[in-house]
Amino acid sequence: MDQKKSFFQGRLFSIKNAFKGAILIFKTETSFQVQVVVAILMTIAGFVYEISATEWTIQLLAIALVMGLEAANTAIEDMANFIHPEHHVEIGGIKDLAAGAVFIAVIFAIIIGFIIYIPKVFF
Repeated sequence: MDQKKSFFQGRLFSIKNAFKGAILIFKTETSFQVQVVVAILMTIAGFVYEISATEWTIQLLAIALVMGLEAANTAIEDMANFIHPEHHVEIGGIKDLAAGAVFIAVIFAIIIGFIIYIPKVFF
């Protein structure tokens, strides 16, 4: 019984820390705030254009991917800045790779948005 209780308490502690991280990124990262606004607008569009369950699933996965990668990018950049505060070419390259991952996800999320909404708006 004690093992289950401690396992459960450990999960609650992890969830608490994850929630703190989500609040922190929202409060400190302008790009994440913009992504939240876009996610809200896309959600409103989903209701307005009555997208299907499959389209909802794909749209939500695209939103989650972009926002999750943005959070990971921020963590990588913060860790790199902590480890090596001065400008360093290799650290800059690592940070560029992390930002590139977000960029790729954003490009594909935009394409997904076009695939879902262009037929509904223009046809």
